[in-house]
Amino acid sequence: MSPPTAQFARFAVVGATNTAITLVTYGVLVSAGTPPVAASAVAFALGALNGYRLNRGWTFRSSRHGTAAGARYVAVQLAGLGLNAAGVAIAVGWVAVPRLAGEIAILPVVTTMTFLLSRNWVFRPTAR
Repeated sequence: MSPPTAQFARFAVVGATNTAITLVTYGVLVSAGTPPVAASAVAFALGALNGYRLNRGWTFRSSRHGTAAGARYVAVQLAGLGLNAAGVAIAVGWVAVPRLAGEIAILPVVTTMTFLLSRNWVFRPTAR
């Protein structure tokens, strides 16, 4: 596989682990009596932290770290969240596709955008 293709495959694996961590954490917290919105926020944050660490160290093998890289990662995650929400709103609200189909339709677009921003902005190699 070419480096971008291998990176994209690793990025997808990291995304799957983020989802698993988010869902397990949410389930545990809700079962323990945590209000659902608070549980969701904590679970999402743990999944995102996992994503930052694995994408930085494994997916992109980047030496970038610290506040600047973290802030860029958060910005990319927020952009992905916004694009996802807008895509679902358009698909479900305007085009009238079923809810799950709307999420499935926008997912490849959001994944590709967050991958490219992560690769070229958040974790790109530092200049020597």
